[in-house]
Order: sequence, then C-alpha cells, then structure tokens
Amino acid sequence: MEENASLLVVVDAANVVGSVPDGWWRDRRGAAERLRDRLAADGVPGRAGPTEVVLVVEGAARGVDSVTGVRVESATGSGDDHIVELVARAAGDRPVLVVTADRELRRRVTELGAEVAGPRTVRPG
Repeated sequence: MEENASLLVVVDAANVVGSVPDGWWRDRRGAAERLRDRLAADGVPGRAGPTEVVLVVEGAARGVDSVTGVRVESATGSGDDHIVELVARAAGDRPVLVVTADRELRRRVTELGAEVAGPRTVRPG
C-alpha cells in the first residue's frame, strides 16, 4: 500500500438513505442528491487526511451528478456488486472504507481488506 495514499470512502447510497425513515422513498433521486451534498459539505467525520468519496447509486437514483468532493457512480446492475468491484480495484493500493449496514456487503468487502462503518458515520440520526 502506498505510504500516503488517500482513503477511498465508498458509500452505499441506497443503504444509507434507507437507514432513516424520512420519506426518502417518495423521491429516491432527491434523497441521494441530499446525501451527496451532505458528503460534499461535511466529508466523513472523524477521518483526517486526504479522502476520496464515491457515492454508489442504483435504481431510481441513477443519473445523480457528481459534485466537487464527491464522485457519484451509477451501478448498471446491483449496487452491492459495483461497490465490491470498486473495493477490489483499490485493494492493496490504498485504504478503503465502505459505509453500509448491509451484512452481506460488509462480509464481501472485508474479505477484500476494506474497513466498514455504518450509515451513522455519514448520516447522523
């Protein structure tokens, strides 16, 4: 792993948005955009140093644009599979943090060496 490699933070948008029953299901795209904007403004609390944030969207949230500080990737199929691909590509080159509460996804990415954190890491409440 590179000595000063930036932390790659991969956020499972559907899982994080779905963790709070605030009516997100009425506007999935809007909910993903609000999460993206919060990440762009606040970053990942408690993580110092250079960080690259990737928000993975799927389904009705596909097509959300990237903004400064947050790259948005639309999964063509399963969002979980896309996240695993991102982690696999980065594995060994840089530290990776995946934000999700999905147990199976957590298992898959930790097997690749990623750290995991729950939705409250980026979405208090």
